[in-house]
Amino acid sequence: MRVLVCVKRTADGELNPFDACAYEAALQIPDSEVILLSMGPDKTEEMLLDLTRLGAKEAYLLCDNAFAGADTLATAYALSCAVKKLSPDLVICGRQTVDGDTAQTGPSLSVMAGLTLIPNVMKILRTEGKLICETRELGEKTVDYPALITVERINRLRLPSIRSKKGTVIHWTAEDIDADKQKCGLKGSPTRVLASFPNKEGKRKCKWIEARELPAVIEEGLAKEKTRLQPAKKSNALLKDIWIVGEGPRLFAESISEDITVIEKERFWQKGDTCLDFALKFAEYARERQPKVILWASDAWSKAAAPQVAALLQTGLCADCTALETDGEELFMYRPAFSGNIVAKIVCMTEPRMATVRTARKGSGEIICALGKGAQNVLADVQTLVQKRNAWNAEKNGVTAGKTGPPERKHGVTAETARWDIAASRMAVDAEMLPYDKQVGLTGKSVNPAVYIAVGISGAVHHIAGMKQSGTVIAINPDREAPIFDYADYGIAGKAEEVIGYLQ
Repeated sequence: MRVLVCVKRTADGELNPFDACAYEAALQIPDSEVILLSMGPDKTEEMLLDLTRLGAKEAYLLCDNAFAGADTLATAYALSCAVKKLSPDLVICGRQTVDGDTAQTGPSLSVMAGLTLIPNVMKILRTEGKLICETRELGEKTVDYPALITVERINRLRLPSIRSKKGTVIHWTAEDIDADKQKCGLKGSPTRVLASFPNKEGKRKCKWIEARELPAVIEEGLAKEKTRLQPAKKSNALLKDIWIVGEGPRLFAESISEDITVIEKERFWQKGDTCLDFALKFAEYARERQPKVILWASDAWSKAAAPQVAALLQTGLCADCTALETDGEELFMYRPAFSGNIVAKIVCMTEPRMATVRTARKGSGEIICALGKGAQNVLADVQTLVQKRNAWNAEKNGVTAGKTGPPERKHGVTAETARWDIAASRMAVDAEMLPYDKQVGLTGKSVNPAVYIAVGISGAVHHIAGMKQSGTVIAINPDREAPIFDYADYGIAGKAEEVIGYLQ
């Protein structure tokens, strides 16, 4: 099997961590011929040469001034030209890059290169005959070859052996891959960054409390209406002809328009369909009706379908927007970038203008207790606590085996009726305290519970990126100077083992 891995050199000169996992996944496929593909400046060659020591004998570097300034659509186009020339059976991409954080290039590339797609892969189950993978949120998926998968942070890239030798890096220009320069780089990029600002989103004023007050602030957090996902304000001038895919993006749509049409996924989706099946039918309908703006939610399905629709319509897509505004003519989209350190103000030069917006995620607990490496001593206690709480609540609310979803509650959620879940920081996962599917952060998942309890977590920016949409945040850490307290509503300065007993 011929396997091509797309890799990127990040702004700090390192291999994108998701792409490292993609490479390792390829190397683990029996009897595979692995090749590497990257797009970037000449200095990317050094990284590619080092990577060839691990097993790939060849690497291809798309290096041309015509590729400079590319957004995700233009990047996917250039890569697709190279993929068509190389004709692999399987393309493996990382879920996203840590500096761009859009998760769009892989799905868009699959459409442009004519590959079936499985996004957010947690495990490759079978490669013979058909490709079968286990995904993070979409269950087990089976597709035919040629295929493309995007992988989560599911492994660790091996180290080179002492006797390993470097392979070769082949440079390709736009002419070498028969690429239309008008579709490459800045010329082919429908999205433009107008400005960027330091990201202060998520910072809160921390109130210090005693450990005994913990149950009371949890109750208070559950009682509060969650408003952190709502756009900051409604624009004075409004746009017309806004589509939203499902009800998830409605609050964002209402901040820029009163002319909103809901397009339910089921209208173009049947059981057994792939995201591409939906995208093809949806894109055709959009061509006929020509909406001005299309907004999508931020769940895994939407993040796979939206880039495919964007590729089919050859239009721009802004990812993970936290706010929208308009002057009545133009749509301005705001999103975090570079690990959440800045906020970019973006416009789309084509129609329909599209965006995924941060929406509430289903399936997580209403209370999440997240553990860092500093909470190792209380891991067993928290696991037992969460298990007992949920078992007791299920019995109290009459939830029986076979039923799915939370019970209906007439009088709101309290600590006695709330669903609990457990999560982890990257350091806790790396220390093998909890599995990767529990990791919250830029290289994990994003959550937005009513109450988020961070225990023994220092507050690295990568972790904050995944939890800052939470309602009430309670941080427990013995170091009062820990960054996590800058993003917490309540802080308890103490050791985990001294505090966690108040949750019993």
